[in-house]
Amino acid sequence: MIHVLVTGSKGQLGLELASLKSNFLNYNFFFTDKSQLNITNFKAVSTFILKNKIEVLINCAAYTNVDKAEDEPDLANEINHLAVKNLAEITKKHQLKLIHISTDYVFDGNSSIPYTENESTNPQNVYGITKLNGEKALLKVNPPNAVIIRTAWLYSSFGKNFVKTILKLSAEKESISVVSDQIGSPTYANDLAKTILQMLPLIKSNRVQIYHYANAGKCSWFQFAKEIVKLSKNKCEVMSVSSSTFNSKAKRPNFSLLNTTKIQQEFTIKIPQWKEALAVCMKQIRTKTTNED
Repeated sequence: MIHVLVTGSKGQLGLELASLKSNFLNYNFFFTDKSQLNITNFKAVSTFILKNKIEVLINCAAYTNVDKAEDEPDLANEINHLAVKNLAEITKKHQLKLIHISTDYVFDGNSSIPYTENESTNPQNVYGITKLNGEKALLKVNPPNAVIIRTAWLYSSFGKNFVKTILKLSAEKESISVVSDQIGSPTYANDLAKTILQMLPLIKSNRVQIYHYANAGKCSWFQFAKEIVKLSKNKCEVMSVSSSTFNSKAKRPNFSLLNTTKIQQEFTIKIPQWKEALAVCMKQIRTKTTNED
């Protein structure tokens, strides 16, 4: 039985990992959020690890409100950077495996081909800068058997996300406007969670490894929204607009498609196409809604 600590357990990815625990009976999970375990506190985390004989740490904790981070850079830095440095030092000291989740926002979006793991980083907003600083701290401490997984456009049947927002708006309105000049690939958090749990026993490296994971294919937010509305059968027109129409506080990358070849080859993983993944997630959302009714 492998003892696994999941931090940030109330977020989309943490909740998806919890939903899969009955499929992975060789793992004994400990799910914590900030109210149960402060990951910026070295002593508290070390005590928890020793008490519960933790062997693997999956860090899903993050400050993810991209626009709000512009107003709260210190808080974003504490969670996305300083806490990660803390976890890196703890996992090195206690010889744990570590999986840390990062983001496509470490890139500037000026590429026209999918970003590989060794591409130059150049974040354009506070969120991206703090996430990159977390990566750098982890790479500097360099605990063995540690992995950084950059992902993008995460959504789930849990929590708040783009899919649920579009479902709600398209049920209430005759038309909605969505940006069409930002390209990436949506990622169903359940697919990423499965991949993480399948990877765990195979992680073996004397230095930190970086991998990219997103569902296959590419789209704009506009195309993503159109597919959501189509699957929902809501009678709502989705209209294309440029990102300059929205006065967002934070600048977002125009192109943040991730090249996922490395993770697929090294761990023999098949990544579902984004439209297929979306259909599965929306079926889950419908089931939950029906059960709640």
